[in-house]
Amino acid sequence: MVGIVIVSHSNLVAKGVKELALQMSPEVNIAEAGGTFDGRIGTDISKITDAIETVYSDSGVLILFDLGSAFMNTEMAIEFLDDAMKDNIEIVDAPLVEGAITAAVEASMNKSLLDIKEVLKPMALNKMP
Repeated sequence: MVGIVIVSHSNLVAKGVKELALQMSPEVNIAEAGGTFDGRIGTDISKITDAIETVYSDSGVLILFDLGSAFMNTEMAIEFLDDAMKDNIEIVDAPLVEGAITAAVEASMNKSLLDIKEVLKPMALNKMP
């Protein structure tokens, strides 16, 4: 089953989005990487890498993020992973809450990583600038 990672500048936001998504699909592996290791607002490459490794499976990992710098740090985090894992990870620019819930529901139906990404694509087009 595809794993999901929620990347947010706020630990509370990341935990809350994870909690909502798990309400819809409790069997899905979801990890959050919110805030910095010392509790500040921001993102942390090590936290993102750890979250990816926590939910990783051969089915892949889908990552959702809140702001542009979270995207950049997620890209850097992926660079630290084993080469075999890198091709099995997708970052998706979709609304964080709605995207996470939709991704979790799709993952719970054993949809592939690429199928889930396709379902989220129209949401990305509607994301506020």
